Amino acid sequence: MAESTRLVDLVQADIDAFLDGREPLLSSIGPDLFPFIDFSRDLLRGGKRFRALFCYWGWQSVSGHSTGFDPAQDGKERGALAAVVKAASALEIFHAAALVHDDIMDSSDTRRGMPAAHKRFESLHTEGGWNGSPRTFGQSAALLLGDLLLGWSDELFDSGLRELPDLAAREAARLEFNRMRTEVTVGQYLDILEERSWRSYPEPELLARAHRVIVYKSAKYSIEAPLAIGAALAGGSIAQVSALREFGLPLGVAYQLRDDLLGVFGDPQTTGKPAGDDLREGKRTVLIALARNNLEPNATRVLDELLGDPELSAQQVSMLQASIRDCGAVDQVERIIEHNVGIAIEAIENAPVSAAAREQLVQLADTVSKRSA
Repeated sequence: MAESTRLVDLVQADIDAFLDGREPLLSSIGPDLFPFIDFSRDLLRGGKRFRALFCYWGWQSVSGHSTGFDPAQDGKERGALAAVVKAASALEIFHAAALVHDDIMDSSDTRRGMPAAHKRFESLHTEGGWNGSPRTFGQSAALLLGDLLLGWSDELFDSGLRELPDLAAREAARLEFNRMRTEVTVGQYLDILEERSWRSYPEPELLARAHRVIVYKSAKYSIEAPLAIGAALAGGSIAQVSALREFGLPLGVAYQLRDDLLGVFGDPQTTGKPAGDDLREGKRTVLIALARNNLEPNATRVLDELLGDPELSAQQVSMLQASIRDCGAVDQVERIIEHNVGIAIEAIENAPVSAAAREQLVQLADTVSKRSA
């Protein structure tokens, strides 16, 4: 995947250059703002870059370039490539903003093996001996960091759109970006709503409601939207964008289901999160809904009592993991993942997209559905 490797390098360079450009403004206001740049750099360094990759291959699906990184390209092609790289970079900054906000809402202390942004701001307060609550300051400051990153993602995305001569493509890509932004925001709300309101709904509805969270909080914004944005940048037809959506949505569901398994069973050394983090956060996922359907009533009551307790001991986490695994819920989720990947592959096999993109998308489907972090 030489093109994918090159894209990841270009995206990192683009993000670094963008932050370099914003640093003088913050510095001119005062050194108190250095943490906004420093924390942003740390959060945006490395990572799997799946959203960037799907954006690029959505573009390549329509443009059909044998390589997007040929220095001999003409001006129009260079402009198109610059636009998709900036869009891919903007998606990564948007993702960073979502992670900052997500960690606040979930009271999650770590991110990629480091303290989450709100915990880093909290440490500044503690170390400085400032007035008031360190926790409140940390959450408030991180909320503002997330908002700043959201604004920056828009700035970078718009700067890429200006590279495109095709007005219709610019407008279509902007509409896709706006749609994604709305969907993931309401998806986040649905997530916290389920954690707190699940007892208000009939038992048979809980699985469908958990699936709705997956679709809007993650599946669309992780894979479907980046593909559609990339295709729009290339002037994709309705048929092409629709085919990429038909591939992206089920794959996005599989992606999030894998994430849910990792949130309960993942290795902390690989995920950068504590073991059983989703159990302490009280995530009402498809995995949990299936487990509640399978467990005996007494075991279900224990699961409901312990799920969402931030003070769960390692022994309690281990006990819940065993209950969820032994009742067959994990095997069910694995089968659902496999089923959704199959739907995605079938959708892309005869889609009106470039052969090179089809091959890479099939490889990416395997990567995102089988990942360990």
